[in-house]
This record gives sequence, structure tokens and C-alpha cells, in this order.
Amino acid sequence: MIAIIDYGVGNLRSVEKAFEAVASSALVTGDAGAIREADRLVLPGVGAFGECARRLRQSGFDELVLEAAEHNKPVLGLCVGLQLMFDEGHEFGIHSGLGLMRGRIVRFPEAGPHVPQIGWNQIEDIKPHPLLAGLSNGTYFYFVHSYRIETEQRDVVVAETEYGIRYPSVCARGSVCGVQFHPEKSQDAGLRLLANFAAM
Repeated sequence: MIAIIDYGVGNLRSVEKAFEAVASSALVTGDAGAIREADRLVLPGVGAFGECARRLRQSGFDELVLEAAEHNKPVLGLCVGLQLMFDEGHEFGIHSGLGLMRGRIVRFPEAGPHVPQIGWNQIEDIKPHPLLAGLSNGTYFYFVHSYRIETEQRDVVVAETEYGIRYPSVCARGSVCGVQFHPEKSQDAGLRLLANFAAM
């Protein structure tokens, strides 16, 4: 069973339906017991980093994500869900993340392309990882975001994307992984990624 953590943010039903499309058993839940007992966790996120972090901590589900990571249970962060796995976010102030990976979340440069980035873009310089099995360098996914990951911990970067500046768009450390884009909106490539996660 895959638990899609419902802490009040995220496009939860679309993620659940995407897992159903690849014949994976997934459940949107805000029940701590169900989250703890699940085989895999999905941490979605839509909106501002600080508000997502606040809601995650208010629900107590931050501890369940950390506990899962400690026990090598697969965890997948989606969009802001990936960003929350880093140390801090710099959106409307500075807010603490989960600290599962080193780095911070910062806004795209004002001098670059239009912010937010909305639409299809490629992932490149892919390192081998089970999450991206069968997906080639240059595969397109659907992005919606104004803030990006900035990290010196290069070993967690699985793939990057170019949008005025090159930034990490797929990251992983141990059993924890995440993507900056929305696989549930990314058609066949997104479904393949979710199926890969279900098989991890």
C-alpha cells in the first residue's frame, strides 16, 4: 500500500488516480496509523514552502516522514514535497524543512525567464536511479513552480533542468527521493515514474 499523505495541501486525488492508472494500490489519508503502516509514502505539495511546512508539522506527519526515512521506507516527494526534504525554504521568509537533504529553496533569478515556470521541460544529465528506470535523458515532464533547489550536496542530484539557470529537478538520498515536476500531469512519462516508485 502507498499512502499519499493528506496534510491539507496538494493535488491529492489526481496523484491517487495516476497510481490507479498503473495498477498500484494508493490511498489518500490523513490517518497517522495508516501512514505508519504503509509500505511507501508520497509527500505531495502545492503552494508556498512555509505554509506547507507549517501544515506538515501541525499534523505531526513530519515525524512520520522522518521515521520512514530512518527505516529505509521509500518516500516520494512531489513538487513542494521534494523541496520540504531540504534544510530550508526562502519563500516569504526563511522556513525550516525536514533536513533529509542539504540545501535551500530559493526563487528563480529575476533576470531569467518568466516566473513561475509553467509547462513542459526536460530532465537532463540523469544518473542511474530506480525512480527513472526506462526514462531517457531529455524526457519531458510538466512543471509549475517559482522556487528551485540550491544544493552543494551533489550526490543527491539525480537529474537537472534548465530554466534560465540549471537546477536539480530529481533528487534522492537513501530510500527518499523526489521530483520538482508533477508526474500526475506528465502523461506516459509521469505514469512510468510512479510505477517505478511503486516497484522500489
